[in-house]
Amino acid sequence: MSKKRKESKFELLKTILVAGVVALGFRSLLFEPFNIPSGSMVPSLLVGDYLFVSKSSYGYSRYSFPFGVAPFSGRVFAEEPKRGDVAVFRQPTDPAVAFIKRVIGTPGDQIQVKNGILHINGVPVKRSYLGLATATNGFTTINYKVYEETLSNGSRHLIQERSDDDAFDNTAVYLVPDDHYFMMGDNRDNSRDSRTPSVGMVPAENLVGRADRLFFSHNGNARIWEVWKWPFAIRYGRIGDSII
Repeated sequence: MSKKRKESKFELLKTILVAGVVALGFRSLLFEPFNIPSGSMVPSLLVGDYLFVSKSSYGYSRYSFPFGVAPFSGRVFAEEPKRGDVAVFRQPTDPAVAFIKRVIGTPGDQIQVKNGILHINGVPVKRSYLGLATATNGFTTINYKVYEETLSNGSRHLIQERSDDDAFDNTAVYLVPDDHYFMMGDNRDNSRDSRTPSVGMVPAENLVGRADRLFFSHNGNARIWEVWKWPFAIRYGRIGDSII
């Protein structure tokens, strides 16, 4: 093998390694892509949405890095999440699984749902009825009521309720411990969140970052090989939307 060919292969390998390090740094320190696999955040986020998660918003923990392999505990350069933020976190009972929900309760808060109405520190959260929406599970059509919910800090977002008498529409009072957060999905009757034992309170260390902006969205009507359907499956109007 000629010296020139060896140098060429070495340069290619070096380029690949540098690109890998840059990509890893971008994903670990700046933005990580995340896709929405379930309907727990409808109507704010839809199945098939792809978004960027800001890694610097809350500082860094070992879960900021791939596979949670960073050799430290707690958070560095920590910033407190704001009530109403949409955040990605590692499930406390199974850190291999990433969830995306809305920050509802911060340390020291008392959270309760009574007759479908969210209460924070004993005060009912204002919600305004906007209208009906429908969804199908492939067999039946389900009707939902859509509300705008306004949190105590003025943060506004949409939620939907099938009824005000479902499994988690009347709960006990949850006290949020120090360094933990209470997370809820906007699809209130179809969300596995801090109201359920399998999730519970989310430690600050488990936060991955804040969901900031959609960069792609599709409705699932085109398989990867159905190229001719792609233009009709993309939700063009959602691309570039900020997440509120």
